Amino acid sequence: MLPIYNIEVLTACHNRRAFSCGTDALDQYFYHQANQEIKKHITAVFVLVESESQKVIGYYTLSALAISAGELPKQIIKKYPKYNLLPATLLGRLAVDKQYRRKGFGGLLIIDALRRSIISSKEVASMAIIVDAKNETAATFYERYGFIRFVYQEKKLYLPIDAAVKLFGII
Repeated sequence: MLPIYNIEVLTACHNRRAFSCGTDALDQYFYHQANQEIKKHITAVFVLVESESQKVIGYYTLSALAISAGELPKQIIKKYPKYNLLPATLLGRLAVDKQYRRKGFGGLLIIDALRRSIISSKEVASMAIIVDAKNETAATFYERYGFIRFVYQEKKLYLPIDAAVKLFGII
């Protein structure tokens, strides 16, 4: 029988210590800081788990963000009111356990993050999903899902909510 996977909100029931993506900053955040930020309403943390074993395969974070309108390309900005700041959703961290790399789990996490961002944007406005890629490999990964680089910050990328809806057909 094939394993079943779920993406759910991180709780104390999840064994964070068994997770290792190999990037110290992402692992340390998950072990020590994630729970504190959840309690302080700084971020929401979602985990991809194997249903039977409850092993954490990956995680991502979402939080609210305001971006300067001047950071976005003119063809995007002309569609919006003349505000200095625009509401967005930050996909702050995304990591997959070393044992599960290159098996499509990163894509599952991205799609779930986009779905949640689109749904929440109907109740708390957000015009785009923003990511700050840690390196060029990560930036290229996000580009495969339609993210566009900011002009003056090559490792910062965005995906307009409308584009996410069109690309993925998410309601």
